[in-house]
Amino acid sequence: MSDKQQHVIEELLSSYGRTYAQEAGIRLRNTPQPLYRTLVLAHLLSARIRASTAVATARALYDAGMRDPRSMAEATWRQRVDALGRGGYRRYDERTATQLGAAAKLLTERWGGDLRRLREEAGGDVSRLRRLVQEVTGIGPTGADIFLREVQSVWPEAAPYIDAKALEGARRLGLPDEPDQLVASARPTEPAALAAALVRAALDRKLVDEVLARAG
Repeated sequence: MSDKQQHVIEELLSSYGRTYAQEAGIRLRNTPQPLYRTLVLAHLLSARIRASTAVATARALYDAGMRDPRSMAEATWRQRVDALGRGGYRRYDERTATQLGAAAKLLTERWGGDLRRLREEAGGDVSRLRRLVQEVTGIGPTGADIFLREVQSVWPEAAPYIDAKALEGARRLGLPDEPDQLVASARPTEPAALAAALVRAALDRKLVDEVLARAG
């Protein structure tokens, strides 16, 4: 990697090197509640909506007491809709409220409300892990990628998880689109934070221009 590319990485991470879970106030650990909250966040982020709105909505659901599969399933559909609306998630609120309820019920019935059991079922196979995540109601390929990008620090078998959207951001910044090289150049920053920063670059042309200008 050239000196210019290294400067780009450093500038990107200095301003945008944080995960979406961190923005949503999730202290990610390999325990049931933060893993579930990160899955809900991934669900919200996977829609065609501003990331800031998805993050605000994840906080609104938490503030409304919907912090684990049981509390999400026990909430009424109207309570879920109202919380989604308070977060600004109005365009998809009714469908998403239904999906969140169904997903919570499935997680409880199949994995006891504990995503670590889903991880155990995958047996260390990341492709299988990605498929299993997509069995959760409302989670498609995009949502699964977001979830695995975010949890790779606590599920290290998935790391480095630098998916197609993150690599798109790397190309926009003139960086190599080779995951291991990107991760090596970003150390000691965690791959999850690097991936999130690259995704922000993929989604925001102004961010790219700003980082490139500062990098010289």
